Amino acid sequence: MTRAGVVTALRAAGCVFAEDEADLLISTARHPDELAAMVGRRAAGLPVEHVVGWAEFASLRVAVGPGVFVPRRRTEFLLRHAAALARPGAVLLDLCCGSGALGVALATAVPGAELHAADVDPAAVRCARRNLRRVGGRVYRGDLFAPLPTALRGRVDVLTANVPYVPTDDIELLPPEARDHEPRVALDGGADGLDVLRRVAAEAPRWLAPGGSLLTETSERQAERAVRTVAAGGLVPRVERDDDLGATVVVATAP
Repeated sequence: MTRAGVVTALRAAGCVFAEDEADLLISTARHPDELAAMVGRRAAGLPVEHVVGWAEFASLRVAVGPGVFVPRRRTEFLLRHAAALARPGAVLLDLCCGSGALGVALATAVPGAELHAADVDPAAVRCARRNLRRVGGRVYRGDLFAPLPTALRGRVDVLTANVPYVPTDDIELLPPEARDHEPRVALDGGADGLDVLRRVAAEAPRWLAPGGSLLTETSERQAERAVRTVAAGGLVPRVERDDDLGATVVVATAP
């Protein structure tokens, strides 16, 4: 396929950034048949990151695969705040880690960091293990804190938890790439979008070191309730916003 042909096929499928995606597919494909197959998968609605097998996050190339949540650029805002709080050698914990993009980027930014991550989804765990290998991180499969070694309790300096926060009734309003191709467990936050955050906030104080912080992404309309949620767990919260990225982050610190 020519570049013009790829662009035309992607435009016909409704891809907004058809030219950029065409260049990405062309540069990734090893031969014409592979390019045609990639264009077909993308035109069928598969996220372009799943088609090429990787996503860019914080200037890193992170492996992703079918059925794995694709890291969002707005989450780089959470990353910046987490990195600012982590001293060299910090103990890092990334819950709901998905592909492991956030944990890898944070450990890359923090010299000598000790990184642990967990996710309940087996596809995400397999992907995260591939990505965390580069920074010597450990990935556990299970529900939130349940699979973690008890030796981590009271030692975590920075806990990132990019929990699912889309209200259940809003799932159908998401773009097809997310709604149809990313795991529901990575999106669905319950009736008000805060179910998983409540569970994280209730248990986080037992895992954080004194002065350690929990950072979580939320939406602007949920921010006030998210603050109340983490405060109820005994943490001291503040809200950070980036209008350009459309990002809202709650930073909650242990006394």
